[in-house]
Amino acid sequence: MNLNDYSGYTDEELIGRLRDGEDEIEDYLLEKYKRMVRGMARKLYLAGGSQEDLLQEGMLGLFRAIRTYDGTRGTSFSTWAHLLTERQMYSAIESSRALKHRTLNDSISIDEMTEESGEGTIRTVESPETVLVDRENAEDLKKRIFEALSPLERRVLEEYLKGYDYNEIAEKLGRSPKSVDNALQRIRNKVSAITG
Repeated sequence: MNLNDYSGYTDEELIGRLRDGEDEIEDYLLEKYKRMVRGMARKLYLAGGSQEDLLQEGMLGLFRAIRTYDGTRGTSFSTWAHLLTERQMYSAIESSRALKHRTLNDSISIDEMTEESGEGTIRTVESPETVLVDRENAEDLKKRIFEALSPLERRVLEEYLKGYDYNEIAEKLGRSPKSVDNALQRIRNKVSAITG
């Protein structure tokens, strides 16, 4: 399958064609949105979770989005894909918190302060004061990390968090994949020193 075969069509048009039996479009959409999923997983991974687990969960969410998208609701497919991918990842984080108590617990977004259970009750996660302090601490940590990085390391990290792989980053920055790999190793070491 050539990815360019479908580049002239909107996602919504492609979903319609998929429903009409062009099954290979599903593979195209999974490939097209994989970078978005990787970027979301990496952001949560840097907060202390398992990137591979979150990536798999995110791809499940994307798969569900492709299967359940309904264009009559007025939502674009990209919005729907982002929403279901995010929900799937946060659901995995909640399951991990409840069942396994792994380090993935710290990856919960402060934007997700309440959630409805199946019986309609509301569970409060944290007080507004705690959320504000956590947000300030996270911003301070982010600032300290970026101040410790060289200009090249900052650019590499920004592209990595967008979901680009080593080769794509190298191509965008005009560097070798080895220099990108070295920069990411230095970034990891600096982050460990700051947060350790």
